[in-house]
Parts: sequence; structure tokens; C-alpha cells
Amino acid sequence: MAEQKNEECRSGYYEQEGLVLELESGNPGSLSYVLRAVYDGEEHKVFMEHLDARLKHHDKEIERMCNYHYQGFIDSIRELLQVRNEAQNLKSEIEATNEELQKSSQILMKKGSELVTSRKIQRNIMAAVEHLELCLPVLEKFGKLREQMNDKRYYPALKTLEQLEHVYLPRVSRYRFSQMMSETIPKLREEIKEASMSDLKDFLENIRKHSPKIGQVAMRHAAELNNIDSGPSAQQPPKVIKKKKKRRAPKPPNPFTGEVEEEDAVEDNDEEDDANPFLQPTESEEGEELSAQDLVDFSPVYRCFHIYTVLGARETFVDYYRRQRRKQARLALQPPTNMHASVEHYRVYFQEVVGFLVVEDHILNTTSGLVDRGYMDELWDMCISKIVAVLRTHTAYCTDATLLLQIKNVIILFSHTLKSYGFTAGKLYDLLVEVRDQYNEIIMQKWIQVFQEIFAQDNYTAISVQTQEEYLDVTSKYPYKDEEFEKSPFPKTFPFSQFVPKIYIQVKEYIYACLKFSEDLHLSHSEVNDMIRKSANILLTRTLGGCLSELIRRPELTLLQLIQISINMNYLEQSCEYLEQFISNITGADRESVHVTKLHGTAMFKDARSEAEDQIYYKLNKKIDDILELASYEWTLPEPKGHASGYLVDLIAFLQSTFMSFTNLPDMVTKTKSTFINVRHMDKVARTALMSACKHLAQRMMDFLLDNEVKAISLGALHQLNLDLMQCEQFANSEPVPGCNDGTLQLAFIDLRQLLDLFTTEDWSAYLADFGKLDCKYLRVPGQRAITLLEKVNTADRKKIFTFKKNERDKKKLIETVLRQLRQLVNESQHQN
Repeated sequence: MAEQKNEECRSGYYEQEGLVLELESGNPGSLSYVLRAVYDGEEHKVFMEHLDARLKHHDKEIERMCNYHYQGFIDSIRELLQVRNEAQNLKSEIEATNEELQKSSQILMKKGSELVTSRKIQRNIMAAVEHLELCLPVLEKFGKLREQMNDKRYYPALKTLEQLEHVYLPRVSRYRFSQMMSETIPKLREEIKEASMSDLKDFLENIRKHSPKIGQVAMRHAAELNNIDSGPSAQQPPKVIKKKKKRRAPKPPNPFTGEVEEEDAVEDNDEEDDANPFLQPTESEEGEELSAQDLVDFSPVYRCFHIYTVLGARETFVDYYRRQRRKQARLALQPPTNMHASVEHYRVYFQEVVGFLVVEDHILNTTSGLVDRGYMDELWDMCISKIVAVLRTHTAYCTDATLLLQIKNVIILFSHTLKSYGFTAGKLYDLLVEVRDQYNEIIMQKWIQVFQEIFAQDNYTAISVQTQEEYLDVTSKYPYKDEEFEKSPFPKTFPFSQFVPKIYIQVKEYIYACLKFSEDLHLSHSEVNDMIRKSANILLTRTLGGCLSELIRRPELTLLQLIQISINMNYLEQSCEYLEQFISNITGADRESVHVTKLHGTAMFKDARSEAEDQIYYKLNKKIDDILELASYEWTLPEPKGHASGYLVDLIAFLQSTFMSFTNLPDMVTKTKSTFINVRHMDKVARTALMSACKHLAQRMMDFLLDNEVKAISLGALHQLNLDLMQCEQFANSEPVPGCNDGTLQLAFIDLRQLLDLFTTEDWSAYLADFGKLDCKYLRVPGQRAITLLEKVNTADRKKIFTFKKNERDKKKLIETVLRQLRQLVNESQHQN
């Protein structure tokens, strides 16, 4: 038990000793450790006792040590006291030295203080410079961004904005201004987008104003390349060509900036050049005319296109651009007011259309995707359909051949211009073929007036020349070839009148006019030849034929003039062969080809000649009618006058003089082998006219007898008419025209002769006996005609109220008997038929 207690005491002692040693160690945490251990163990009293014991132990150790070192301490104090005086002296000296040092170092301290301040300022400056060096590139980029936007260099501004957002701003993210800039970037991007779109709208508005000038320059270039006269223009081009130079197409613009790079240009990522890709003309460009693209700055389109591409709105931009340009195309295709009134209106219209298409073609060739070939084909199909419709409508109003020819030339120039830019103009040439027919109709109306003037100025007498110059003048206009006539002495007389060479020349002029319109229509020689021949046929058959028909029917023409017209038709008919050769020469087509259309003038001139001859016969018969109108037969005349009627004597005199002039007409023409045919033709016409006149005269005299208004005819009147007929037969036997003595003229009066012989000789028995037989003596006296005239004779006899002579009563009975028998014979003949 005692041992256990001792053991506990020893363990408590060691524990307390350990805590004291922990305190003596001097560790910072030992105190807290000891206190916690003491109070946790609830042995603080024991610990305090042990701690007091330890203190006492240490006090004893200190006392022992002091006692051991006390003598040395005393010695040290004595030495220290000795040193005290010396220290006082040293202190005084140090204070004096210090005072002197303070006084001497006061300036140095001031300088040092200043140096410290300067060093602080320098450190601040260096820190500021470091921060500024970090921030300045950001601020410079932002300033450059603002400058580019103010200068409307939007695509470089967009690139600067991208660099600012992704490269520069992250470096200065700890600064407040960086946050402000980051917040403004979306607004700036939208502002760039809106500003570039605003520039595009300005471009679209201005390009419509400049399109006519662009089209004018493009058409002028096409005119030079194709040697076409572009005609007068309301607005002169910007430059006048002084010499031709080979043009070189400009380099395509940068696909991102719209810039045109120079050959020696050095790329600079920091400095973006947004120069106009198509510079305006300078004085150094003298001698070379501007291209159409040189007149327009296309950079707004490139900038806006690429800006929208970068911003992911490419399709939106493409759709907007194409939609706006389609609207402008519709506006450009609207024709000016009264477009048909002047060729200038057509020229301005075409220039605006060409300007529009040239701009689109340039955009197609300098951008990727903004305008494609499918869009251009669709746009061109719309344009060409509208253009053809406009031209078809307005050319239909044109009635001036010169204006229509000018319009055709402008359309040709327009077509060449379009072809140079890759557009097909086949529909325009098809339209010109339609307009060609209208042109031919218009000039045909003009040639109607020309022909009418020629006819009005002609004297319708054969051309007489007195000198070689006059002869050559006629033969140069009309290819009259006759060696015998050429060798004959002057004066010479051509067989035709002035209108033959004049008509021939005018037909050639018409052919030239038709050929002029057919130029540059891309037609083959055979097509041009066929077209000209068809037009010439229309001119000859319809126009000239109509004018000749109108001329021949003029009432003021005399018989001699009509005869000359008939002769002229022979030579105009011969001219068709020369015209055939002329057309083949100017068109280059083979005249002998089976597909060549032949001229129809030969048949037309034959018809005109026949019409002139018919008119001769008509006028002659009309004159006979006029004279016969003066005839006043006394149909109840009891006895004939014993001589022919006065009107008939005058008529025979007129016919004799007329046919004498027919006979003398060939003597007026220089006799040659070639004119012999015309002389024979004139003789034939004279004989035909004579036969026609005799037949007409005989018919009119027959009509006198059978006139329904004449109810009674005496035998005396018949004897008087027989005397007149004898006068006519005497004229027919007199051979008024050489070669008509074969008895054919007498046949013209045979019907009337047999009728009068029957009534004057009263040979009724022979007539009734041979009635209906082919060998009847009075074969040309129809039964009905005899009945009609016999009734009129019977009526005249009935008017005699008192008849006491037996022979007259017998005669009357005879007439009545003959009438009954004739009626019976006629009725039987009709039943048999």
C-alpha cells in the first residue's frame, strides 16, 4: 500500500516537473498547454507548490552564483566609474561633432529628401507608363475605329472592331473603360451595318442617275468596235477618243475590302486602304476613253456585301440587293413619254437599259455570290421581253421611214453592246425583221407619191435628144441597148417617154432603201436577196401597178398619150430583167438558183399594157358615144333624106383623123430593129381599136333600132339608117389602118346590114322559108329581133288613120301575117331547144 502511494507520488512529481520544464522552454504555445494541463487535471495547487519550490531553487542558484562573482562585479563597477569621465568627454565630443555634422549635412538631407520624392515620382511615372503602354493600343484602335467610321470605311472599321474585341480589350479587362468599350461593341457593329446599308441605298439611288451615262459610254465603245455610227447624242461622253489603245480590264477588287491592289503594293495589317476601286479620270488619261465602270464607285456594294457576310447576314443582303435591282430594272424598262416621236428618246431608253445591265455584269464579274448567272439570265429574260414589247408598240406608231431607219440603227447598236457583255439579242433581230416589213410599207407609201409626181411631170411623148450628152444622160438612167440606134445620127428619138427611165431609177432607189434596212440584221445573202425581191414584187405589183392603173384611168389622157403609155410598158417589162441582175449584184446571191424569187413585174407590166389598150378602146368608144348622143333620128320619117346623117359624117371624120394619127405615130420614133417590134405592136393596137370602134358603132346603131323607148319606126327611117350604114361600110372599106383590108371590118356591121336588107327589100318569104337553117341568107337576124322591129314598123303604119290605097292595106296585112308566122316559128324553136 505504501509502495503504491509512493509510486503515485513519484508519477505526480514527474508530471509536475514536466510542466515546469515546458514553461522554462520558452515556446510560445507552452504556456497555454501548461495551463490547460493544470486546470484539466485539477492539480493546480500541487502545481503551484511545485512551481514555488522551483522558484526557491532558482533563487538559491542565483544567490550562489552572485556570491561567486561578486568581487569581479565590484571590479567592473570601479572600472566603469573610471570610464564614466572618459565617456562624458567622448559624449561631449560626439555631440559637438554631431552638431557640426547636422549643420554640414542639412543641405544633403534636403537633397536626399528631394531625391526620395523624385524616386517616388519616377516609380509612379514608370508604373503609369507601363499601364499606358498597355492601354494605349486599345485606345488607338478605338480611335482608329471612330476615324474609319467617320470616313465611312466600314469594312476596315469592322476588322478593327474584331481586333479590339478579341485581342486588345482582354489585355485591359481590369480597367473600367474596358467594360464600357465592351458594352459599346454590339452597338458599333450595328451602327456599321446600318451605315453600310445607308451607303448602299445611296449607291442604288445614284446608280440609276448614272446608268444613262454608263450606257452611253458602253454603246460608244460598241460603236467603235463594230464601226457603227452611234449618231448624235444629247449628252457628250466624258472623253473624246484621240487614238485607239488596247484596253486592259482592271484587276478585280479585294473580296474582303473592295480594294484594287497595285502590283507593287505591300500588305499592311494596321493600315487599311479603302480607295475607290474605279478612279475618276485624270488629265494624264488623255487619249484613252473611259470604260463604263470608271464612272462609278462600286466600293459601297463591296463593303456592304462583305460586312453583311462577316456579320452572318449574307443571304439577307443578297436578297435585298436583288430585289431592289429588279425594281430598278422595271423602272429602267419604262419607256419615255412619246418615245416614238424622236430617235433620241430611243437612244436614251437604250442607254439607261445598257447602263443597268453593265452595272450588273460588273457586279457579276467582281463579286462571288452577290449576282450569279442564273439571276442574270432571269433578269435578262424579263428585260428582253419588256424591251421587245415596248419597241413593238412604239415602232408601230412610226410613219417616218428615216426615223424608223435611225431607230433600227440604234437597235443594232444596242444589240452589239449587249452581245459584248454576253447577252443574247436574237429576239431584237426577230423584231427588226418585223419592223422591216413596216419600213417597207412606209417607204412604199412614199414611192406612191414619187410615182405620181413622175406621172404628173411626164408629157407622154417619146424622148428626143439632140446631143451625145443628152443621149448618155438617158442611157445612164435606163439601160437601153441598141447598136443601130446608137449609131444613128442626131437628133434621135427614143421609143419611150421620160417616165420609163425615171421609174426604173426609182425602183432601184427603193431596192437600195430596202437593202439599207436589211444591213446588219445577220441575214444570209439568199435571205436578203429573197426579202428584197419580195419587197420589189410588192412595189411593182401593188404600188406601181396601182399607180399605173390610176394613171391609165385618168379622164384627161388623150388616145395618143395612152398609146405612149402602152409603148412604155414594153420597156418597163424589159427592165425587169435588168432589175433581176441588179438585185443579184447588190445582194451577192445566185440569180440562177431555183430558190430565188422571180420578179413579177413582167406580168404586171403586161397587165398594165393591156389595161392601157383597153382604156384606148374605151376612150375611143366613149368618144363615139358622145358623138352618137347628138344623133336625133326622126323615126316616123316618110322618106329618106338621100344622104347620110350629119352626126355620122362627123363621127367618120373623127375616126379617120384618129387612125391617121395612129398610123403616123411610128414615124416619130427613130427606126431601128428594136423599135420595129413596137411599131408592129402599135399597128396591132390600131387595128384592134379600129375593130372595137366599128363593133361599138354597129352595136349602137342596132341599139337605136331596138330601143324600147322607140315605139314606132317607119320604113323611111329605116332607109335613112341604111344610108348611114352604107357610110360606115364605106369607111371600113377605105382601110383606115394599113393591113385591115381583109374584110374583117365589114363583119362588124354584118348583123345590122342583114337586118336592114331584110326590112328594106321586104324579102320575108326567103327569111321565113330558110328560118333556122345554117345556110340561111339572113342568118344573123334572130327571129325575136325581127319581130321587135317588125312590131315597131307595124305600129308606125297603124298611126295612119285613113288608108285608102290598096297596096298599103295589102302591105299592112303582109306585115301582120309575117308577124304571126315569125312568132309561131320562134315559139316552135324555143320548144325544140
